[in-house]
Amino acid sequence: MVELATVVMAPLATRALADMGAEVVRVEAPGGDFMRDFEPKRNPKMGAFSMNVNRNKQSVVLDLKTDLGHQAFLDLIATADAFVTNVRPRALASLRITDDDVRPYRPDLVYCSATGFGSDGPYAAKAAYDDVIQAASGFASMFSWLGDEPAYVPSIIADKVASLHITYAVLGALYKRAVSGEGDFIEVPMAETLASFNLVEHLSGHTFDPPVGEFSYLRLRTKHRKPRQSADGWVCILPYSDRNWVDFFRLAGLDEHIGDPRFASVNDRITNVDPLYAILDGAVRTKSTAEWLALCDEVSIPAVPVVELDKLDEDPHFKAVGLISDADHPTEGAYKVVKDPVMFRSGSPGVYQPAALLGEHSQAVFESLGYDDETIQTLLAQNLIE
Repeated sequence: MVELATVVMAPLATRALADMGAEVVRVEAPGGDFMRDFEPKRNPKMGAFSMNVNRNKQSVVLDLKTDLGHQAFLDLIATADAFVTNVRPRALASLRITDDDVRPYRPDLVYCSATGFGSDGPYAAKAAYDDVIQAASGFASMFSWLGDEPAYVPSIIADKVASLHITYAVLGALYKRAVSGEGDFIEVPMAETLASFNLVEHLSGHTFDPPVGEFSYLRLRTKHRKPRQSADGWVCILPYSDRNWVDFFRLAGLDEHIGDPRFASVNDRITNVDPLYAILDGAVRTKSTAEWLALCDEVSIPAVPVVELDKLDEDPHFKAVGLISDADHPTEGAYKVVKDPVMFRSGSPGVYQPAALLGEHSQAVFESLGYDDETIQTLLAQNLIE
């Protein structure tokens, strides 16, 4: 598999594929992906972002604007099962590496183009990063439901959601090729991906034409949907089923709400979610987090402590499953690895090769393509690979 990509969306997708055993050759321009130099870093071209998304890949440097570099890229594509890129379509055309350009070199190639906006729409040529997509997809506007201004979540969620779509789409196309022998062209647009993601629950009553009920899932639109402040900290308590709510009211000494018609069924509770969650909010303040967790666990009410993101490595569950582990990089020294969370009985994805230095595998890759030493030395001398 060949990757020509920057930032996070496509590199994270190919990292997932590499973790599962795909041989991924990451092609970068001279100087490398600009994300390599994002702080923090210990050494040039090996920033934390790059360390996180480029493991289990080989790194090759090519100047695709030159004839020799362009031909070397096509020779590499000829050996690939799939090609994943988030280079903008206009730039792909300029570099002469569109699907039409490379298809003759590998007719059954799975070519995946990750974009900001779908090619059929008027925004197709717009530059797009995560903030842009959160705004365009309706994501940022949802904060106004809570009485706040539109806002961005402190996570590059558009990039990461799109990366998952890239991964499954490439796998689906490869399976189709295994059955039919035919390659495919895939477009994964970030805006449509996040908009679709948002509409899973929020299309709601507008699923029907004409609408049957309101737009959006009302339980998510209340400002009372939030972690609860206990007597000594913060906790998530989420009674969900009819049984959960009866048990919670009893645990909280609120027997008067058992049988309250406002809260009798799930639909009643959604309709009256503001008063219901206000009651929950007040009740949780009466006991400590540990007390609530023990009580809820006894009757199977979903409840967990609120864990700070930078303390995940101290949480007993994430420690037990080995989410974050210690590793040593040949040049960067000790560092942390976040494992792929998927588990297979036959063997879970793992890190067998740390993030490569820029151009670390250039010579070896082109030797494997059959290039003779003179050609390789010419490429090196012309600074087309490093």
